[in-house]
Amino acid sequence: MAVSHDLNETSYLLPSNKDDWEEHSIPDFVYGQKELKWEGIQWPRNAPSLPDMLPLSRFDSTLCSAWRQRMELGLFRYCLGELQTQTLPGAVGFVAQLNVERGVQRRRPQNIRSVRQAFDPEQFNFNKIQPGEVLFHLRQEPDLPGVVQQEDILVMINVSPLEWGHVLLVPEPARGLPQRLLPGALRAGLEAVLLSAHPGFRVGFNSLGGLASVNHLHLHGYYLAHRLPVEGAPSERLDAAGRLHLLQAGPAPGFLFYTSRPGPDLEALINRVCRATDYLTDHEIAHNLFVTRGAPPGKTSPTSALMGIRVILWARKSSFGIKEQEVFNVALCELAGHLPVKTSQDFGNLTEAAALALIQDSLLPPAQAAEVQAALVALTAQEEQ
Repeated sequence: MAVSHDLNETSYLLPSNKDDWEEHSIPDFVYGQKELKWEGIQWPRNAPSLPDMLPLSRFDSTLCSAWRQRMELGLFRYCLGELQTQTLPGAVGFVAQLNVERGVQRRRPQNIRSVRQAFDPEQFNFNKIQPGEVLFHLRQEPDLPGVVQQEDILVMINVSPLEWGHVLLVPEPARGLPQRLLPGALRAGLEAVLLSAHPGFRVGFNSLGGLASVNHLHLHGYYLAHRLPVEGAPSERLDAAGRLHLLQAGPAPGFLFYTSRPGPDLEALINRVCRATDYLTDHEIAHNLFVTRGAPPGKTSPTSALMGIRVILWARKSSFGIKEQEVFNVALCELAGHLPVKTSQDFGNLTEAAALALIQDSLLPPAQAAEVQAALVALTAQEEQ
């Protein structure tokens, strides 16, 4: 991705002397509601062949410049080059990438046994990261009328990146919040997607049991210069008001929430999604969530225009630890259609049928899935009372 360099970005870069990193104050990235890009962000006709030609926002330039400097300084576990990428033949449109280093070098998952497990300060958490890993505080302009004020969000590098610009959004790490989605964290994720002018900047969340490897509240954000199946997959309305839909195509059926307007509509979506994830957590049901620009619900197609924000939520079987023998591990990006593959042999042999089978094996059995769907429809109906 092409990144400009100017004087406005220098405060987000680390000092050249490593000894000064400890004293380097974390800069603020302060944004206003006018910087949230609700309209006009589309894939160019020749995407993804020319991702570097996509225009960048102030958020993109800041994040990418600071992120690239950390890569050049060696703060990551490996140097991420251009990843070998292929779209698997078939109806779904899986985007597979060979990322051997992440499969080998990523941090071992913590010993997690419950979706509701409490935060343990003795385990690795984001208060224990190395100096220089934090890029900036993500902050709204203060005291905006009619806008819910955002809590303090740290944007830091993921030291085992999936793709270019892979960061973590961590709300107030000193509070020691467990990996349970909260409205403030989701709002930060949604607004990060809206701050980006790149249609391929996405945000996601893995619950405990949904392959979150650290029990400390965080979301993932990263760039992928490819369309994904969930952007335009058609959906079926589940409630009369059209607040909850079910994806009918794509890698896996998921609950679709959508908005194309700021203010009350965005806040209503945040509350609706968090009620759903609270239900899943309280009932010990693992889940994954993915935020992307996408088409409105209904009869859409993979090439439909990106008119708003899609939030897709998947309830799934709990999975604790990394399954080393699997071609890929099923979490937020895999359910959305992005498959980071661990070995060259598997990358060369992977088929759509094999990918779908592996994903299907991670989903809830039909009876439990139907029970969850009925519960979320009932929760949505309570909004009208």
